[in-house]
Amino acid sequence: MDLAVINELGQQVTSVAASDETFGRDYNEALVHQVVTAFQANARSGNRAQLTRAEVTASTHKPWRQKGTGRARSGRTSSPIWRGGGVTFPNKPNENFSHKVNRKMYRAGLATILSQLAREGKLKVVESLGIDSPKTKLLAGKLKSMGYGKVMIIADSVDDNLWLSSRNLPNVYVVEPHQADPWSLVKFGNVLITKAAVKQFEEMV
Repeated sequence: MDLAVINELGQQVTSVAASDETFGRDYNEALVHQVVTAFQANARSGNRAQLTRAEVTASTHKPWRQKGTGRARSGRTSSPIWRGGGVTFPNKPNENFSHKVNRKMYRAGLATILSQLAREGKLKVVESLGIDSPKTKLLAGKLKSMGYGKVMIIADSVDDNLWLSSRNLPNVYVVEPHQADPWSLVKFGNVLITKAAVKQFEEMV
């Protein structure tokens, strides 16, 4: 699989040979869905909670007498059938939302997404992405000249200048190869990767 190498103007100047195992896999929609869903599920904090009828704040006074009113009998306003009452089967913070994904499956999912991005021309390679000083304006100008507005940058080594320059750009995400995740690859769509990072991905997958 040959990946396009672009210059600072976004023009293709050459290409680099990459492993078909990492950047030339057939698209497997079921696998991609599974790894993306598992990544999102495992990121959940699980802190949602609802109150039972014992925990809700309500009076213990009987709303009306048992007989003679013509209405249905009622014991407490904290009943689950009352508005503002407790929940019969409430969600609790100890819920486990995690999905288990085997390591080989996860890496295969990453490679599948990278391969599809490469086929669609949304994955481009650069020699390096060095920034002289930690200024957002410098990185934003460089990406604009390349034709990118929303992009995920995968660099072999993220120094302070590159990291600090990207922090205030909401549509730019800078990571190293071992930090790349399937959800971000799908979300950002366009990927800019350095030559050295390509080799690191091949070693990982």
